[in-house]
Amino acid sequence: MSEIDFSGKGVLITGGASGIGRASADVFAARGAAVAVSDIDKDKTRAVARELGNQHVAAPGDVADETSVVELVATAKAGLGTIDVLINCAGVSDSFAPTLDQTVGHWQRIIDINLTGTYLTCRAVAPDMLDRREGSIVNISSIAGLFGLPYRNAYVASKHGVAGVTKNLAAEWGQRGVRVNAVAPGYIKTPMVQNLIDAGRVDETRIRRRTPMGRLGTPEDVANLMMYLSSPLAAYVNGVVIPVDGGWSSYGAAGDAAEVD
Repeated sequence: MSEIDFSGKGVLITGGASGIGRASADVFAARGAAVAVSDIDKDKTRAVARELGNQHVAAPGDVADETSVVELVATAKAGLGTIDVLINCAGVSDSFAPTLDQTVGHWQRIIDINLTGTYLTCRAVAPDMLDRREGSIVNISSIAGLFGLPYRNAYVASKHGVAGVTKNLAAEWGQRGVRVNAVAPGYIKTPMVQNLIDAGRVDETRIRRRTPMGRLGTPEDVANLMMYLSSPLAAYVNGVVIPVDGGWSSYGAAGDAAEVD
């Protein structure tokens, strides 16, 4: 994708201090973009912005809080000049618990961050994009936004919701020059997934066997797709939710998809 050039473009990345968000910050910066890194962890946010270089901006904030979202978008816009691309990576994982053991408070926290946070940031950047009749938004759904994953009600509901919001906004804003798409990662080797593996909640070998490519994805695998969707190469792509899962969602046989060591 060396022909993709984001020079002169401003890119806001939520959840940009780690995982897929951090990989996205690196990918866009390497293609010439000025990046505004946003994350709830202020220290990590500022550290990542410093590591990226002087032209990049720290815009810490909580995507689940409307006032905070307005402030972080204003900070990003002030530092970048314009926000041409929004990459929504902020999110949290679910606990693995039977439905009858799940609390409403836990449910609400997941929905507030993953779904409401995506909605709020999309809405906050949209006015300028719509006025300029140009912009791209890429949200993160999940294979949990395409299928059911038992014991993870809130996460599955939030990611299905992200897919729905993506399609709705694409239908509403496409004629005004703003494209909205989403990616649906499978099991990606992020710190969040590594924590689940270390806690024994996710069996890495079993997932690799279930995935036709025989491995977990990398944050860069997802970041590269998000970069493509944000680029002129995807100028007629709007309202899609694209799996990036090594073939996980395509496999329907009863046995293992791949032989792994």
